[in-house]
Amino acid sequence: MNQNDRVVCEKAILVGLNADCFKPEETATYETLDELEALLETAGGTCAAKVLQNRHAPDPHSFIGEGKVQEICELLETTQANLVIFDNDLSPSQIRALEDLTGVTVLDRSALILDIFAQRAKTAEGRLQVELAQYQYLLPKLSGMGRSMSRLGGGIGTRGPGETKLETDRRHIRERITKLQQELDEVRQVRAVQRERRIKNSVPVVALVGYTNAGKSTILNQLTDAGIPANNRLFDTLDTTTRRLKVSDHLEVLLSDTVGFIAKLPHHLIEAFQATLEELKYADLLLHVIDASDPQREAHIEVVDKLIAKLARPDVPVLRCYNKTDMLDDISDFPVGEKNIPMCARSGIGMDELLTRIEETLLGVLHHTVLVLPYSEGGVLEILHNQAQVLRVDYIAEGIEVETICSDELYGRYRKFEKEPEK
Repeated sequence: MNQNDRVVCEKAILVGLNADCFKPEETATYETLDELEALLETAGGTCAAKVLQNRHAPDPHSFIGEGKVQEICELLETTQANLVIFDNDLSPSQIRALEDLTGVTVLDRSALILDIFAQRAKTAEGRLQVELAQYQYLLPKLSGMGRSMSRLGGGIGTRGPGETKLETDRRHIRERITKLQQELDEVRQVRAVQRERRIKNSVPVVALVGYTNAGKSTILNQLTDAGIPANNRLFDTLDTTTRRLKVSDHLEVLLSDTVGFIAKLPHHLIEAFQATLEELKYADLLLHVIDASDPQREAHIEVVDKLIAKLARPDVPVLRCYNKTDMLDDISDFPVGEKNIPMCARSGIGMDELLTRIEETLLGVLHHTVLVLPYSEGGVLEILHNQAQVLRVDYIAEGIEVETICSDELYGRYRKFEKEPEK
């Protein structure tokens, strides 16, 4: 279902419907049309014009009404555009009616996002997730996709007890969806094994989350020299990248990037990327990266906060990283504090502060301590090696001196061996 060949270098009319009966996440505004334009540019196209229609309810046939469709037809002729993209999700019958009325290809927001995802996915897992999302998008639309999807109507090869092409397509897609879900379940199992190993080794996980193009990849590159692309466009990085990060002499973590969020992100995309996004459930700390220069900053913060509430553990600490502060004239009234860090990741400003906050936050959850184990309790050392982060072991007259970073549970169990502070 890849639309690359018809989106690249094409001119499009962008259309949105603001209807009184829509939920806030369903309606279109000038702001969401601006974001749709950025998505189009990411896909390789250019915007010829934008049209926002206000109605009490969508037209059942043409969605925006015959008069507005005629206006779009005139724009297509004057701008030489050959594509119409809607900011709203359309039904199959609406797409077919609009294509008949305009004479050009009509896409909706979900189809455009899927096209971008198909271009961006590089790893085998990423491609699996994109293909699953594409098929889940396509399946309910088959019945309204016109005569080209069916072989009904008579003629050689169409008579007899055979299946229609539409029924064959449905069956093929369902079978493919099942296979893709099985393959992604295998990916989840591999991740679960890796996760158990991390827990066993007591390596905390820090996950970068945020609105697309907020600067997550730039932060990952600055802190770990990951070398992943960090361009100024939406969904530039789709595949998850994890790198080891030495926060300080006492703390090492795994820093993981995630796919960027976006307003009106289709539900089936979140479902398809569950194998990746479920990492948020197991993160010990989330870094919510925010584009400080974004005019829609507060609305985008709300989008990400809602998804964090849905996908992450309720008790996970969150640090807000206000990136791109170099693009602001004044940051004197900017939120600054233990959980709010102004920064410019591109130039490295704020990275030291971020590392300090990561350490303070995680060591507030974990315990950095020195234990002196009696030689008769040597088995505890093996437990610490398996379930905690052991920084140093010294064999002294009093016993085995172990510097460790451990969980609350381990700390409570072996606190009786904690070394007395020197006076």
